[in-house]
Amino acid sequence: MELTVMEFLSLDGVTQGPGAPDEDTSGGFTRGGWFVPYLDEQFVQRVVAWNERADAFLFGRRTYEAFARDWPQHTDPDDPFAATMNRLPKYVASNSLRAAEWEPTTILVGDVVARVAELKERPGRELQVHGSARLVWSLLAAGLVDTLRLVVAPVVVGQGRRLFPDGGEPVGLRLVSSEVTPGGLALQTYQPTGRVEFGTYGGS
Repeated sequence: MELTVMEFLSLDGVTQGPGAPDEDTSGGFTRGGWFVPYLDEQFVQRVVAWNERADAFLFGRRTYEAFARDWPQHTDPDDPFAATMNRLPKYVASNSLRAAEWEPTTILVGDVVARVAELKERPGRELQVHGSARLVWSLLAAGLVDTLRLVVAPVVVGQGRRLFPDGGEPVGLRLVSSEVTPGGLALQTYQPTGRVEFGTYGGS
């Protein structure tokens, strides 16, 4: 399977609590729900199409617990997004989670990079990571991410966890596609290229 990441983030890189004020208040975060005002039909269509490519999902513990709390409540059979999220196999990378009630779920313990590399060897289309910023950064740094889909909202949140932490290893990316929805969301697809090259502007 290919490892594909999908992230909703602000212009200043915040990924925490995009969907509701109480989605994730850890660390004293008080600005949840910043993504919602920009939703539109074009965005929904793209996300549904992306999800249809998934054969399994991968989460970090915090994102998994939020999804496991909310998504099982969505039981409308005509909701393709909810049906996919609830039906497909899910993997959660955690050394502290003892039980997973959102079936079917497998808890990955130990060396998460090695475990995810093993999952990628299995047949299938996409192993999709949603949210899970800390996990995503580990997988990017390890060279395991094949595609990065970023949905950027035109807002500066000013606080909260960010996708790319200060002090992390540089990662080169190639822009594959880009579009802007009527609501102002920038949908950008990247593929990692490996090491970053550095130069001097105007230098020889």
